[in-house]
Amino acid sequence: MNVNTKNLVSITEANQNFSRVARIVDENGSVIILKNNTTRYLIVEFNTTQEEQLASNEDIFSVSKRLIDNNRQAYEVLAK
Repeated sequence: MNVNTKNLVSITEANQNFSRVARIVDENGSVIILKNNTTRYLIVEFNTTQEEQLASNEDIFSVSKRLIDNNRQAYEVLAK
């Protein structure tokens, strides 16, 4: 994951000015909150998580299709 330094916010700043954090998320898609100068939290748009969930379901289907294609003969024998 590439980190844009414009997306880094201290936890103190996030606590005191959350509207700025939300604005950065709207503009750049995510914000990383630092605690004690180490990355601690990631804030992303809710829609992003929904898109990732759909992508993971597609991955499951593609893996299932590949397994069926690779083992078709065994499945046909088991189906008898």
